[in-house]
Amino acid sequence: MTEGIPGTGTFFVGIDVQPGRYRCAEGKGGWWVLFGGPSGDEPSGAWPLEPGPAEVEISPDDFAFETHIPSGWTRVSPPPAERAERARPRPVADPDLRGELDAVVARRGPVARCAPFVLAVLGLGVCLLFQDEQWLLGLPLILMALGARRLLDEVRRDGALRARGDRYLTEDDFDAEAAALLVRTQRAADTVKDALVVRDGLLEELDPALELPRQEWEIAQVLARQARLRRDAVALSTVSGVAEIAALNAALEPQQAKLALSVAAVTRRVEALERYAERTREADAALRACRRLEDLGAHAREYDELLADTVRDELAVPTIDRLTAQSDELLRTLHARLEEASACAVDGFGGGGLGEQPVDGGADLGGHPAGAAVEAGAVPPTVGDPDHAPLDLEDPPRDVR
Repeated sequence: MTEGIPGTGTFFVGIDVQPGRYRCAEGKGGWWVLFGGPSGDEPSGAWPLEPGPAEVEISPDDFAFETHIPSGWTRVSPPPAERAERARPRPVADPDLRGELDAVVARRGPVARCAPFVLAVLGLGVCLLFQDEQWLLGLPLILMALGARRLLDEVRRDGALRARGDRYLTEDDFDAEAAALLVRTQRAADTVKDALVVRDGLLEELDPALELPRQEWEIAQVLARQARLRRDAVALSTVSGVAEIAALNAALEPQQAKLALSVAAVTRRVEALERYAERTREADAALRACRRLEDLGAHAREYDELLADTVRDELAVPTIDRLTAQSDELLRTLHARLEEASACAVDGFGGGGLGEQPVDGGADLGGHPAGAAVEAGAVPPTVGDPDHAPLDLEDPPRDVR
């Protein structure tokens, strides 16, 4: 990881870039997207960027950062410090203590085994002997019988825990310096235990359920001893007299040197655990990125199928063009036929129609004057009338009398 980010690309937080505040010298027309949240499902961004410098805050919990700007990004400050109160260490116990306490509770004596049954019998007896509302006096005994076993188990567990007071440590066993180191140890252990790679069993060289509690207990024991020695040294230094103080300091100097060596050694152990937690966090971020890439790869087949459909579409274009050409030719042929039919209709039924053609120089078919009716009140047959046969112009004129 570096202190800067290139202007173009996608970068994973904790792997490619460090958390913090970043600034670019010129972001005109560019854009950036910050995929927030552990899985990157909370995107935020800016587009287009105004001319001039731009800033973005990347927190340790963000997933990735995508950018496309003319210049690069420079880290100007680390992430903001937590404003919470000073963390307090949790009580630490020997990892084997819980199993011993469970074994003690499991070894119930005859009194512990019979007490719930006795209370239940007494409660039922009271309910049967008394009438009216007096039978309610037996309900407390029945309720006590239901919770007697759990209560007795807790009493036995508490007694066994008090008898093993050297097997656990509380906040009172540490001074400020030791408590700070223990808090760092517990934070590193929590980081490892909560990591996705650990929960999925991808780190085979370490069983966090067994190794981390043991590491925490061993470190806590050393820190408690150091805190006790520092308190003893402070108590011994409360003597009066300059000569006594000088002699005491001379006597305590070798012991303080040994204590400093012990503190340095346990500090290196805590730092090693923190480095392991940091590597685990980076592996966790890499695993999330890998799974996101797998999710993207799962859709690659859809894109391939879409591309194949596109190829088929390209191959189908000539066929569709041929069908279009055939349709155009069919339309042209149809229009030509319609025009020919229209021309024939004009020629056959226009100004030179059959009803106005003279026959034999204007004489009628029966020797009557032209234009006169064949018979009084009769209507001459019309062309195309289904009730009258059409005249055959090829036959010689006939008398219609």
